[in-house]
Amino acid sequence: MNNQQSQQRFIPWVIVGLMDFVTVIGFDDIIYNFQNQGLVAVFTWVVMTVLYVIPYNLIVAHMGSQFEDRGGGITSWMRAVNGDKVGYFAAWFYWITGLPYVVDVANSVVISLGWIITGNGDIQSHLGNAWFGILTAVIFVGFIWFQHLFKNRSLEILSTIGGGAMFLMTILFVVMTFAGLTSGKPIATHPFNLHAFLPKHFDFRFLATFGLFVFAMNGSEIAAPYTKDMKHPSRDFPKALKMIAIMTMFLTLFGTFSLGVYFNAHHLPNDLKMNGSYYAFQAIGRQYGMGNVLMYIFAAVQGIYMLAQLAVILDASTRIFLGDVAKQYMPKQLTKLTSDGLPINGYWLTTAICGIIMALAGMLPQINDIFNWLLNLNGIVSPASTLFLFWAYIMVRKHNEQYHGGDYVYLKHRWAGLTVGWWMFGITALLAVLGFFPVDAVFGTGKWTMEMILNIGVTAGMIVLGFLMPWVAKRQAAARGGIAFGKGTWYTLTGVMLVVLIGLTSWGLVESLLPASMGLLRWLVVLAVDAVIFVVVWGMTKDGRTQVSSYQD
Repeated sequence: MNNQQSQQRFIPWVIVGLMDFVTVIGFDDIIYNFQNQGLVAVFTWVVMTVLYVIPYNLIVAHMGSQFEDRGGGITSWMRAVNGDKVGYFAAWFYWITGLPYVVDVANSVVISLGWIITGNGDIQSHLGNAWFGILTAVIFVGFIWFQHLFKNRSLEILSTIGGGAMFLMTILFVVMTFAGLTSGKPIATHPFNLHAFLPKHFDFRFLATFGLFVFAMNGSEIAAPYTKDMKHPSRDFPKALKMIAIMTMFLTLFGTFSLGVYFNAHHLPNDLKMNGSYYAFQAIGRQYGMGNVLMYIFAAVQGIYMLAQLAVILDASTRIFLGDVAKQYMPKQLTKLTSDGLPINGYWLTTAICGIIMALAGMLPQINDIFNWLLNLNGIVSPASTLFLFWAYIMVRKHNEQYHGGDYVYLKHRWAGLTVGWWMFGITALLAVLGFFPVDAVFGTGKWTMEMILNIGVTAGMIVLGFLMPWVAKRQAAARGGIAFGKGTWYTLTGVMLVVLIGLTSWGLVESLLPASMGLLRWLVVLAVDAVIFVVVWGMTKDGRTQVSSYQD
């Protein structure tokens, strides 16, 4: 037994911290909120750091220490405190609300490649919406299907390189900014005094931007499944969380201050959220006579950083979703594993949902609008999924006599723990609701209305799917042969899927991708793609149409 333990390779807490760091905060997160609030974002970061970031990370540390032996992270915590059914909903919503971010990160990889290849951010003229969507799909589908090849060691290396390099690039940016200020370099924002950093009003739009701050800072609980791979998780996991909190504070406060030096906070570019990071390093490089060298270095670092995010998010979310979920609430197909232990149908579901999100985003007029909407959608669903974390903490503190805590306990007094828990739950719920209102479009315009419809529709779809899964599982358990629906239903469903998918795909190919100059070849390509869709859908619904389940218990 001791020999087996000595041969097991543990992940150091510093590496767990860096793996977590790549999912929590990045230079882009500073840019997003700088465009929404300008220099006032410094004030907001200070307030959110004290009232949100620090208690958030310490709550995660408390829960990770309390449940150090459970491998499902937030799923395990909810299952322990509220039972199997609530544990399932926590797993489902935490997993599915991460998928818009998967698409968003894939978008960022395409943009970083665009800067590396073209040296500018005019991706609209180089690609257009359709090809941008296709390249994004290639990246996220590739990672969905190949992320299982990344073992812990690979994730450690990728996260260490990506997270460490991004943190160093931010330090470099801040140091060069202050060095420039001391040598008399000009400041772009005027006035640049204490008053400029304070909010002038607390209107509805200002409050609606706070959801993106929560999205920028949350996610530290995603590292919880890796506590099983740590030697002393109860003692060392809190260290990793404290390290993240310190890195986050440095990155947000000094990074935002430095942006105000290089960008006029009163007249910011419309595409700052999408291209602002590259503009920043381009500006500082040119100021120091280095041309675009720093921009190209940052673009490479950004690409690695985003790929590390994709790898860690997909790996950790899979562990959370399948690591400790009561199987009776899941349709049998989603619990099916290949000979290598891979949830093959879970990958198909992930691919389908990400594809639908990207297709819906394509309804917006410009790539910049697509990028901003996906980002703002995360400002809704990401805080909402975090509510499960705070609820689990509230339940643990409410029943202190049952949960005595691990080596680390956040707030010794029960009443203090409950007060902070309810504060975090309430403010997160409020900011998630406010996030529904678009901040990158003018109220009353067609774009504002479309984004509002998409925000409500996508969120509602996630909720409906979450409730459908246990219902389907219950029908499967009650039905003879494990088929939830009859032949007629399956043939109808197959027909609807074929009509919708073939219709939309054909329209998209003809309108956006294949020029009329292709002549007959254009229609041959459309027919070939439609044939592939038909074969895939027909194969996927075979069990239902034939009423013969290929699933073996």
